[in-house]
Amino acid sequence: MKIIFMGTPDFAVPALQAIIDSPHDVLAVYTQPPRPKGRGMEVHQSPVHQLAARYNIPVHHPVSLKKSEDEQKIFADYNADIAVVAAYGLILPKAVLEAPKYGCLNIHASLLPRWRGASPIQHAIWKGDDVSGVTIMQMEEGLDTGPMLLKEETPITLDTDAQQLHDNLSLMGGRLILRALSQIDRLGRVEGEVQDESVSTYAPLLKKTDGEIKPTALARDIHCQIRGLNPWPGTYIHGHKGRVKILSAHLEGSELVYDKVQPEGKKPMDLISAKNGGYL
Repeated sequence: MKIIFMGTPDFAVPALQAIIDSPHDVLAVYTQPPRPKGRGMEVHQSPVHQLAARYNIPVHHPVSLKKSEDEQKIFADYNADIAVVAAYGLILPKAVLEAPKYGCLNIHASLLPRWRGASPIQHAIWKGDDVSGVTIMQMEEGLDTGPMLLKEETPITLDTDAQQLHDNLSLMGGRLILRALSQIDRLGRVEGEVQDESVSTYAPLLKKTDGEIKPTALARDIHCQIRGLNPWPGTYIHGHKGRVKILSAHLEGSELVYDKVQPEGKKPMDLISAKNGGYL
């Protein structure tokens, strides 16, 4: 099939690579514009942009698809069979959603309808879920509300943090999207299951303040928060000399033990060093 791929961060890279390596034809890639990054504020292309460039695939990075009819026409003129979307970062208007023959598929990092929204990986761990996964869904104008084509799940253990789950689901998404494309190619249509709105949950964009650990919270809930918000936005407590980041911790029975912490302006250290230094 002729495919337009739309994605931006590391999460989307395995899916794009899987499609490139398949018999399908990637007509173009849409991604977020290059942006300043790091201490030197050098302009960097997105991970998806970098991969597409290595294969000489045309790359587009419009500021908006919703407000520009010219950009919508450029998209439609590719006459794609389908668009595959993975953490792209722009709202797709109806004109874009309906331009490809089979519409747009989204690789969503949760078991929908649980954790619709911007941060499903982090919320699944933070809120104590035992399982997460990937859903391939057909996109519509609602937020992650479209019919579900395929799902695959993976367990969340007491050792799973957000980075580990991210990497796992990223690879899973690459495998699952090929199955979905094969299914559509074979059937000549998109077949999906309607989501149950009564059990839907929402995972909003994370804020730095989400990382504040409440001293009254249960040890297990704090442990989930630390793992779910690692590496960003990170978690912290208020120590004797300012904020102290909690880098890792473990449960001992019903108690939580901090393994590695980082006082404000200092290097990471173990708990004993932090106490001896008067930070905790």
